[in-house]
Amino acid sequence: MKNKFIAWVAVASWLSIIFILSHQPASVSSGLSSGIAEFLLGTIADWFPGNDSRVEEFHTLVRKNAHFIAYFILGVLLVNALGRWGELKGRVLIGAFAISVLYAASDEFHQLFIAGRSGEVRDVLIDSAGAATGIVICWAGSLFAPKRKD
Repeated sequence: MKNKFIAWVAVASWLSIIFILSHQPASVSSGLSSGIAEFLLGTIADWFPGNDSRVEEFHTLVRKNAHFIAYFILGVLLVNALGRWGELKGRVLIGAFAISVLYAASDEFHQLFIAGRSGEVRDVLIDSAGAATGIVICWAGSLFAPKRKD
């Protein structure tokens, strides 16, 4: 019972992090992802000198990957909270996916009310793909997990 409580606290915490990041005005959000993109491009330039990367395209790639990764993590956390490893059933996987997609859609709707932000169907699709990937990896991993004997 204690483990399930902790699992749900992890889900609630991660949902809060997503909400806080989505609640940032566009200038703050863009600055954060630009800083990450510039750091990564600098690192790549150190490894591959003379590689003239396009910063704006890379910035977009960083932003979209952040969506994917955030919802990948959410999918994994939801599977953990809803199911039991080694015994993941379809309803757990579908439930985790449904919650992820609904939160992604509500998050994009929320962004309609934030300065400089917009709600994008494309982002909901990216979020959903991230969640689905995390969920499928959990399911595949659970096939090899030992079954619990209660």
